[in-house]
Amino acid sequence: MSDDVRFMRLALALGRRGLGTTWPNPSVGAVVVDPGTGRILGTGATAPGGRPHGETLALADAGADARGAALYVTLEPCSHHGRTPPCTDAILAAGIARVASALEDPDPRVAGRGHALLRQGGVSVETGLMREAAARDHAGHITRVTRGRPALHLKLARTRDGFCAGAGPERLRITGPVADGAVHLWRAHADAILIGIGTARADDPSLTVRLPGLAGRSPLRIVLDSHLHLSPASVLARTARDTGTLVLTTRSAPAHARRALEALGVEIATVPADAAGRIDLPAALAHLGTRGLTRLCSEGGPRLAEALAQADLIDACTLVTAPVELGAAGGLPALGRELTRALASEEFRVAERLRLGPDEAVTYERAI
Repeated sequence: MSDDVRFMRLALALGRRGLGTTWPNPSVGAVVVDPGTGRILGTGATAPGGRPHGETLALADAGADARGAALYVTLEPCSHHGRTPPCTDAILAAGIARVASALEDPDPRVAGRGHALLRQGGVSVETGLMREAAARDHAGHITRVTRGRPALHLKLARTRDGFCAGAGPERLRITGPVADGAVHLWRAHADAILIGIGTARADDPSLTVRLPGLAGRSPLRIVLDSHLHLSPASVLARTARDTGTLVLTTRSAPAHARRALEALGVEIATVPADAAGRIDLPAALAHLGTRGLTRLCSEGGPRLAEALAQADLIDACTLVTAPVELGAAGGLPALGRELTRALASEEFRVAERLRLGPDEAVTYERAI
């Protein structure tokens, strides 16, 4: 393994720690290295809330030693003035001699300008180091900038014979504790969790992160509820002041239901309806994009999953398969026809296979 790859891997690992906490900004990792000795002089990652940026923190960590050093960064340094000065200015002022950047930022305010300004300032710039890994980590930022919506990661659990629920009203527990822990880690790395009103009413979930040390990483909880059927007695409504809860509804929702939920701290937003009176999914995700959300994890049921597939809104899908079977009793199939077709198409590839105790998780990803 080359030193460049080793240092970029560290930068990527630093950036991943902040996933789910930095929106609307990407979680960028940065490492400052002495090119002669290979000694790490400073490290940084985008702070919660999106500022300061990872490059700024890494340069501050390195201090005066940054002069003449190399900077490894997972995304092109910003070149525009926002709430903070451009990272390109900080890099030039610190005297960095070389920048190794994994990925050009598609944000039109940057889009190669950051790299160009550094070169104009006399910095040696190399791009594309571990580009594929960086694109995967920054998929949410890329999707919001290029498609106007957050990247959507669909998660579904199923039995070995393909069911996600039994034939009766009782809730079917499919996966084991190791897989359940993985789900909570995915939640911690998401900006928001999305479910439909059917799941909200059937399961009454909390949708929080319940892993040791990560209790504060619970993401925004979003419910698609065209007629505001979410009960004020539900866990989501009762805990809305502790963990952010957003309900997307339509104009046909009754005003009294809106007032009851808002009194508990639930935020209500109205989005367009489709021809059948249901929430228009592309419009709903576009609305979330305007809010700055970049990484959305869907934990709804197969009906929502199929609707997302029909609307071509799925960017990654993780299927967790347990070694149990329902057999002749049958139940509710986990995968609908359109989702099955999408995952088998050339648009998606198997990106990861994990053994989670007795369960197996396979993640399909759309090419970025």
